[in-house]
Amino acid sequence: MCDTFSASSAGWVVRARPLPFMTESILLPQLIAVSAARRPQALALTMGGDSMSYAELADAVARFSSGLISLGLCRGERVAIYLEKRFETVIASFGAPAAGGVFVPVNPLLKPEQVAFILQDCNVRVLLTSPDRLALLRDTLAHCPDLRHVVVTEPATGRLPDLPALHHALPVVRWSQLLDNPPAPGHRVIDTDMAAILYTSGSTGKPKGVVLSHRNMVAGAKSVASYLENTSDDTLLAALPLSFDAGFSQLTTAFHAGARVVLLNYLMPRDVLKAMEREKVTGLTAVPPLYIQLTQLQWPAG
Repeated sequence: MCDTFSASSAGWVVRARPLPFMTESILLPQLIAVSAARRPQALALTMGGDSMSYAELADAVARFSSGLISLGLCRGERVAIYLEKRFETVIASFGAPAAGGVFVPVNPLLKPEQVAFILQDCNVRVLLTSPDRLALLRDTLAHCPDLRHVVVTEPATGRLPDLPALHHALPVVRWSQLLDNPPAPGHRVIDTDMAAILYTSGSTGKPKGVVLSHRNMVAGAKSVASYLENTSDDTLLAALPLSFDAGFSQLTTAFHAGARVVLLNYLMPRDVLKAMEREKVTGLTAVPPLYIQLTQLQWPAG
């Protein structure tokens, strides 16, 4: 059993709803909560033809947090996210630390053996993935003894394909079922607690987990938003993988400023350019090769 706290003088407490007096973000999920309190109907996320307001995003984060508590997630336990960029990826990334856990974003391009290494290395308790990805992981999850639950996303139709039988009948929970649990307070969290573990690419050896605290991530968001002079009128394009610090920083920076983030899983540089024109993007973070390729394209007039 895990101890839960609804209040504590020892540190800040994540709650299911933003507190009326909360005017400054201290913990990672509060980046969303503060902006939701200021401008609840402002758009926070866009992907394709769908968008979420800050109020909707804050509510989904709180519901995901409550769902993790219902699964028995203890303070500081790891929640891995093996998905491409989509709404559920963002919700889980902020919902896990809201529950008092630690989110572990896994590069969606990794192979099953590489995913299993990360799950083993940081003792992941809950895995969020899609049915298709779960089918690929079926055999490797047998080598992840700390894993207790798998949460799967659902297609727009709400109908799941047949799921594979997992090692030791590992419980599989649908996304909608997890978010339907009654509201529950998260564990006590202070700003020096772990919020995330981001893994290096492993180009010179095994990937290594880089531990980031709530204070690390919130301070970074405030710093970047300050020197880039981001405002709530901005639209940032999230083109880099969210498993990289620079990619995830697009979320934290935008949410601190109350700006909108456009999620893009691109195949070609032209996809990035089209998204920038379509969504009227004001900010883009990318790697040098992508910038070089973008300069070689024909940009729209004006």
